[in-house]
Amino acid sequence: MRTTTTTTSSARDDQVTAGCGTGAGGAAGRARRAGLPGDPQAAAAARRFVRDSFADWTARRLPGAEGLTDRLAEETVLLVSELVTNAVVHAGTTVELCCRLDPAPEREDPAEPGPAPLPGVVVEVSDRHPTQPVRARGPAADDGPGGEAVGAEGAGHGLQLISAVAEAWGITYRRAMKTVWFRLPVDPPGAGARPEPEPADDGQLLQHGLRAAELLAPAPRRTPRRDGGAGPVDNGALSFLAEASDLLSGQLDADQVAALAAQLIVPRLADWCAVWLYDGDAGAPGRGIAANGEEQRLAGVWHTNESRIDALREALEKEPPEVPGSSPPAGAPTAVPWPWPHAPNGDEPGGAALACPLIAGGRRLGTLLLGRGGLPRFPDEVVGLLEDLGRRVARAVATARAYSRQERISQVLQRRLLPRGRAEVPGVESAVVYEPREGAWAGGDFWDLFDAGNGRWCFALGDVCGSGPEAAAVTGLARPVLRLLARDGFGVGEVLDRLNKTMAREAADSVAAVAAAVAAAGAGAEAPVEIREEGEQARFLSLLYGEIVPHPGGAGGARCTLASAGHPLPLLLGTDGTVRVVAAPQMLLGVVQDTTYVSESFDLCRGETLLCVTDGVTERRSGRRLFDDEDGLAKTLAAGAGLGATDLADHIRNTVHAFGPVPPDDDLALLVLQAAGGPG
Repeated sequence: MRTTTTTTSSARDDQVTAGCGTGAGGAAGRARRAGLPGDPQAAAAARRFVRDSFADWTARRLPGAEGLTDRLAEETVLLVSELVTNAVVHAGTTVELCCRLDPAPEREDPAEPGPAPLPGVVVEVSDRHPTQPVRARGPAADDGPGGEAVGAEGAGHGLQLISAVAEAWGITYRRAMKTVWFRLPVDPPGAGARPEPEPADDGQLLQHGLRAAELLAPAPRRTPRRDGGAGPVDNGALSFLAEASDLLSGQLDADQVAALAAQLIVPRLADWCAVWLYDGDAGAPGRGIAANGEEQRLAGVWHTNESRIDALREALEKEPPEVPGSSPPAGAPTAVPWPWPHAPNGDEPGGAALACPLIAGGRRLGTLLLGRGGLPRFPDEVVGLLEDLGRRVARAVATARAYSRQERISQVLQRRLLPRGRAEVPGVESAVVYEPREGAWAGGDFWDLFDAGNGRWCFALGDVCGSGPEAAAVTGLARPVLRLLARDGFGVGEVLDRLNKTMAREAADSVAAVAAAVAAAGAGAEAPVEIREEGEQARFLSLLYGEIVPHPGGAGGARCTLASAGHPLPLLLGTDGTVRVVAAPQMLLGVVQDTTYVSESFDLCRGETLLCVTDGVTERRSGRRLFDDEDGLAKTLAAGAGLGATDLADHIRNTVHAFGPVPPDDDLALLVLQAAGGPG
């Protein structure tokens, strides 16, 4: 008779009959523990751990180990895989796993009739996300032990499977941990395999050969239609598919989607699964070759028996999946029967296999191939469920590829927008830190340090308002114009004047376009000029720009001339540890076309350091405080007195990062220029 136990506080932990504590069994080596990370690989690690535990107990010939059959191992692996997957998906914390070979309990009355109690295998799966065990019954509640509705994190389809398979099971809720445990009886020696009735039809086949599939994702009760379609699935299957969508949609790499899809299917719905993908954007069926001649690539393979994965991969790669048709179907992708692959060593038993095309947005992205041993064919209910899952896998692959393409574009753009290196200035050591905001399509900050000719070196540190392609376009305009004007011999103020006029004209064009659109709309005419997309706007630029002329004769130091256009002001660290500002604030570039910019000059003496930063440094936030509140940047610079340019840049960067508990939410850039040698 199956029993269940649900406890709700640490005071009642003694009610858990299947604890993996430090009792005699643990002291005798019967209990084995493992800590697993809260990631998609945890389920695979848990399966390996269970098999290793069975092998260890058998090798040491512990009492009861003689009854550890392959069937018992597979049942334990299936249940553990479900519980660990649930813990990762719902809790997202690390997982603690404990397996114990439990001796047969002693009877209080030896004369009690009935078969003698059997030893068993006990497994506990714990996560660090406690929740209330019992809640009011409602449509979202899952039926738990004894008809109670169990909290979402503790229930789900995994417990339905455990309830159907395990001899006893239960849930323990502690203050900082939730534990689900189960016990499977060990067959007595000589008992042989437990008999199973042969399935007579598809309905019995589903309940027998695909018992896990029915419990985890209850088969949709579909009514066949004349057009070959099917009715709606039931709530159980939808819940399974929703969980799969949540897990797959969080992946931004197509190969990771393939690996997760295979692990979702195995061992729930199949014994093995393979995912083939095209690396290009389109494909057409026909021996796995795309319209552009590209072949499918085997991106992920998984098997309930992990020792068979390599042999299965070798067998599958010899014959890529082929789905009939010359182009993606107009309707929903249809799974079709597929020949069972035979591994070279011949140890793969026969069964039923299916191939389901992965199609999203009218493009063939790959193929989902899976099989289950011992079946003449997959029941229609399971085929429908797999087709639904295949559509979700295809959408996740399409999303991951779109993200990867965008990231590649961003990386190429960043390489084009930033200098390939920085010039070496005689007698001046330099260091740069540049970190675009995490997840940004393209950073709005940029820097440059280049040889302008005639014994001059120029430097720039800029910050475009906003980010994305519009900000990148401004960066792509500003940096080449700066270099061109500097090498044509224009001074610092003149360079800023000309760059400002260029950017102001861009802003004026934008305003004129809006005015023309309003006037045209009022007259009922079409706009005579091109209207920018919604959300597009003129971009302003804050810029710190200057030039360095090293002192002649190798005496050390340099003459520095610079100007700040709406940019955080540069700081000069003297050899005595004092810090002072060396520029005056002026208007942003691109705001007012007729603005005139003025520059300031000073000597950068031997051992002195000039620090230039963007507002990603000064406005780094920690709660309501900014990094530069109460002269925070100047104090950080003074604390780095005596450091070389590179070490000082690292010191400032590390201090900025440590200022807040979360990563910076803006681009971070800084430039350090330090005159070589000590004070003269």
